[in-house]
Amino acid sequence: MRFGNGRIRGFAVFVLLSTVWFGLFAQSEPFEGLNSYILKAMKEWETPGLAIAIVKNDSIIFAKGYGVRKLGENAPVTPNTIFAIASTTKAMTVACLAMLVDEGRLKWDDPVTKYIPWFQLYDPYVTRELTVRDLLCHRSGLERGDGLWSISSFGREEILRRVRLLKPAWSFRSRYGYQNTMFIAAGEIVPAVTGKSWDEFIIERLFKPLGMSRSSTSVSALQGKDDVASPHYRIDDVMQPVNWVDYDNIGGAGAVNSSVMDMAQWVRLNLANGVFANKRLLSTNVVREIQSSQTVIRIDSIDATLKPSMHFRSYGLGWFLQDYLGRKIVFHTGSLNYMRTRILFIPEEQFGFVVIQNSPNENLHESIGYWILDRLLGGADRDWSAELRTTANEAEAKSKAAQRKRIEARVTGTKPSLALDKYAGTYENELYGKVSVQLQDGKLAMQLSASYEGVMEHWHYDTFEITWKDRTSGEDTIVFTIGADGNVDSLTWEGFAAFKKLK
Repeated sequence: MRFGNGRIRGFAVFVLLSTVWFGLFAQSEPFEGLNSYILKAMKEWETPGLAIAIVKNDSIIFAKGYGVRKLGENAPVTPNTIFAIASTTKAMTVACLAMLVDEGRLKWDDPVTKYIPWFQLYDPYVTRELTVRDLLCHRSGLERGDGLWSISSFGREEILRRVRLLKPAWSFRSRYGYQNTMFIAAGEIVPAVTGKSWDEFIIERLFKPLGMSRSSTSVSALQGKDDVASPHYRIDDVMQPVNWVDYDNIGGAGAVNSSVMDMAQWVRLNLANGVFANKRLLSTNVVREIQSSQTVIRIDSIDATLKPSMHFRSYGLGWFLQDYLGRKIVFHTGSLNYMRTRILFIPEEQFGFVVIQNSPNENLHESIGYWILDRLLGGADRDWSAELRTTANEAEAKSKAAQRKRIEARVTGTKPSLALDKYAGTYENELYGKVSVQLQDGKLAMQLSASYEGVMEHWHYDTFEITWKDRTSGEDTIVFTIGADGNVDSLTWEGFAAFKKLK
């Protein structure tokens, strides 16, 4: 791997810091070779820092930090280091609703409009029939539409008001389709029932009873806290630290920040069927329902090849479910702010773990996770990192081939149909809002939000390539359409949406 002329010297020496021990757990590694395998995989997947905690029989038997919180600095990752845990938040939101089910204040099959009367989806039939359960198992039929929260400044309520404009991708309840906005809606049922925000409720009813003192639901809550990891992203072929982005508007779908020590307490609660420190937080009935299959997920060709012992995959309520080497696995992954999380437990074995890293590549935590499962369940001695590297290389080769094809298709010697100032103006998409295009220093510049502001370079005809000021957003293609009157009618942000020019 090329690290870009030594610009990230900190990465080259992070292995020297990788055996930092937090001091709470003096036990040896629970599986022979675990430490060395983690170090090897971190290097292969260019990850500066990682933390892991393992639970067995209601005890934390292993908790350790590896590497550094931020490249270029020496502060080590510890079991208390805070990361974004992203979509692993979803099961916590389900637990909050389950508490209300236990109290008789909510039913899984209640219509969503019973609690949020103004909530509407594209199809009036689906609006009427959509239940709380539907929100929690990815069967709404909607396309993902993640731009509603990820690139906008919309708050949670405005996101939910605009979701009525999000078109279905397939029929309601006909198949699995991952959908973050439905979990934002699930979180907003909490204040509708209790009068407390989702944030207040999850802190009071989940974090505090579990002793999760390092956990929060807001990026702003990290200000002034010690031991916080920095996100990292590969820019210009160099892995480097980047800023946290405020994604608080994702709420119940992924806004929690936490540490592996805190998350280990959450694993303990789930393994104990809702009991923690001899206190019942969730009934066995709701735990059983949460961990029961709700939506079937087809096993793809990659999983079928890499995991031949897997016979089913489904989604419960906030959890993925599958089998592996004869055991039922309950797990979830998460990706936000260029960090990755994997939380997993096996009820029959009273065993679970959580792995969190400060880089965006999912192959690392998957490699470590399946390495652990093979040792626990008597699987073959496999180098998962090497196997997933082969798959990743194939995907990268396809991506590069597509980029070459795009460059080859570029028509040289063309120019825009109109003077550049004629493209300036405000463009609007009913779902995603407005973008502004201005002429600045002889070039077109476009802005939708703080993360999506950039300058365009002419590509060919009326097509431009925009490089975003926030380099983690990469580059995109913008295509302008000229109307019958000879003026600019609209722009299409390829791969995202079309925006109509306002007169």
